[in-house]
Amino acid sequence: MKIGVDPYGITAMGSKMNNVNLILEGIECKIANIMKQEMLSIGGDVAVSRGTVDCSISKTDAIIMGTVKQLRRFADKISIQPFGLKKISHDIKGILDNLSRTTFIIKTPERKIELGERTLIMGIINVTPDSFSDGGMFDRVDEAVRYGMSLEEEGADILDVGGESSRPGADPVSTEEELERIIPLLKELKKNVRVPISVDTSKADVARIACEEGAEIVNDISALRFDAEMPDIIKRYNVPLILMHMKGTPKTMQEGTISYRSVTGEVIQFLAERMEHARSIGIDTESIIIDPGIGFGKTTQDNLILLKYLEEFKTLGRPILVGTSRKRFIGDITGGEPLDRIEGTAATVTAAIMNGTHIVRVHDVKFINRVCRIADAIMNG
Repeated sequence: MKIGVDPYGITAMGSKMNNVNLILEGIECKIANIMKQEMLSIGGDVAVSRGTVDCSISKTDAIIMGTVKQLRRFADKISIQPFGLKKISHDIKGILDNLSRTTFIIKTPERKIELGERTLIMGIINVTPDSFSDGGMFDRVDEAVRYGMSLEEEGADILDVGGESSRPGADPVSTEEELERIIPLLKELKKNVRVPISVDTSKADVARIACEEGAEIVNDISALRFDAEMPDIIKRYNVPLILMHMKGTPKTMQEGTISYRSVTGEVIQFLAERMEHARSIGIDTESIIIDPGIGFGKTTQDNLILLKYLEEFKTLGRPILVGTSRKRFIGDITGGEPLDRIEGTAATVTAAIMNGTHIVRVHDVKFINRVCRIADAIMNG
């Protein structure tokens, strides 16, 4: 339907059409009551626990409900209020600014990568004997190079090279062994492909040598937690950084009972804290990509929730990478071994694209490339 509204009218009314619900956890009742009064005064509302009004409870979670325009007015009104409301105002304005971002430019040492116009595909090249899906696939460097070249031809925008398995229960490998696996491949790939290469590692020495050999992105599943020297490598070589959420380590992440009060909220909070840590030590926030870590310390239900509510990660204001390819939670639903999970992968990729992802990390590039083109067409059509 086309109404023919004046362009000025579109600008004026656009913020009235977008409804946003913001969740704040653990708010003192006196603060929640002020927030509710202020939102009601401008036509919005705040949902709080029953005992908030008479302060019979100490704290409550709160859902602030309103249009973008109402939330901005609300943020302005509470910015002069006491009890920490000024910070809440600042945070709300930041979230609204982040939600409005649709495109990003990630700068590598060799190029600019534009994100947002279409979904980019990161093709996986694991040179490991024990990865859950493709372990032991390559016995020789030339085989892995040909595979990388074929992924580029099939539509990969980035190649992600890894030399240490991160499957549940995987044992760590030494720096020397990881280097022996990936550096010869990286050297040859740089001679034969045009797309940027990412190195999947949590070790600073591996990242350093990989960057010296031409890797343009560091994909750190530990989010800078496993090696204190990693931030220095990111800054020295000025490469983009992928921060991922994971509980524990690959060896331990699926052991015991996995429990989240709010899986989406906790993962967002973790990534926000890791982004702030990176910023505090001199890493440019504009170079960061975030990954919710599907399958890393999460149940099947957790993974489904993250995909369903992936759009909430836009509040962080950074490009989103999602890796669901052939993962166990798909098999929990459809059955079959990793190679039987391509249709399930396609479904999860489509869901991720429609909920805001910018990059999908996959094994089956040719097939998923077609999936992405259709999903992008639906979103942009």
